[in-house]
Amino acid sequence: MATFSTLDFVIDSGIARITLNRPDAANGISMQLAQELLQASLACRCSTAVRAVLLTGKGRMFCAGGDLNSFVENAGNLEGFIKELTTYLHAAIANFAHMRAPLVIAVNGAAAGAGFSLAACGDLVLAARSAKFSMAYTGAGLVPDGSASYFLPRIVGLRRAQELILTNRRLGAEEALEWGLLTRVVEDTELAAEAQKLAAQIAAGPTGAYGAVKKLLATSFDATLETQMELEGAAIAAAAISRDGLEGVAAFLGKRAPVFTGT
Repeated sequence: MATFSTLDFVIDSGIARITLNRPDAANGISMQLAQELLQASLACRCSTAVRAVLLTGKGRMFCAGGDLNSFVENAGNLEGFIKELTTYLHAAIANFAHMRAPLVIAVNGAAAGAGFSLAACGDLVLAARSAKFSMAYTGAGLVPDGSASYFLPRIVGLRRAQELILTNRRLGAEEALEWGLLTRVVEDTELAAEAQKLAAQIAAGPTGAYGAVKKLLATSFDATLETQMELEGAAIAAAAISRDGLEGVAAFLGKRAPVFTGT
């Protein structure tokens, strides 16, 4: 496994835990962090042992977005630098989106810019009650990256996405929950334990079925009704003959708890 210096990465009991580890820089996304996030995402996507991924940040902030200091340091080739950085970041997000394992995100503080984008791409998102969310890009004369322009309109609708991006409106955790950005808000002191509990629940589930659900939801906004139902039919037929599908049906009929293996 690769050695990481800007994030912590460990796989244990089916859960891959990724912790952004640049607390002195507000977990800002540097070139190295983007590269390491890509490496971690590949490990998650390519390993059959990974059945849930938990992403959080170390310190007081989840992620303040891109590391603007690195923008200044690379002023001589800034356009090329940003294109390279976003290539790594976007590839990582694509891996998270297309892997079988659901992505659980625990927002432990401010999520701004690309940090907000990361939070929006999660399958299940928990936030500490003190968490704050802001797009922040246009306030610095920039535009969203990290999949925000894709996920936000789908999650909160076009009008709210426009407001978030154009006015940089800041949302507290409760309001973010009301807008549909979050799965649940928990007390700050309970976030780590609740996120781990949720990840463990997902890791014990039918990973193949979860992966199929992710694919179905990804196509649902663009496919016709007939196309989507065709995809559903193929997906449930494949799930029914999988090991976990056979186990789930047998457990239901036998009135016992299923034991899923992720196959």
